[in-house]
Amino acid sequence: MKTIIATGNAPKAVGPYSQATVCGDLIFTSGQLPIDPLTGKVPEGVEAQAHQAIRNLKAVLEEGGSSLASVLKTTVFLKDIADFTAINAIYAEYFPEPYPGRSCYQVAALPAGALFEIEAIAVKD
Repeated sequence: MKTIIATGNAPKAVGPYSQATVCGDLIFTSGQLPIDPLTGKVPEGVEAQAHQAIRNLKAVLEEGGSSLASVLKTTVFLKDIADFTAINAIYAEYFPEPYPGRSCYQVAALPAGALFEIEAIAVKD
């Protein structure tokens, strides 16, 4: 049975999708953009955007009874793969060892003109 996660501590979905869905003990998040849920704005720069998007991801996971420490797999989308090294340093601040599996892609464009987006699969705590 599928249930939906929705929190005001992360941006609302900007289309016909949910912030996350739960099936059994697994949480599947939608891509989290770096939109500040209080202002609706995207911060300047890929580093600030990575911090905001990961904080949004954390809020969605916590609403579903999980945490960044329980993430099994992430997918990161970058506007510019040249930002990979800077993103790795920020990523390591949020995800403890043992690190989750991860894929990282450069994409042509992201919604809201974002430079960074992240999605995850996590187990409930």
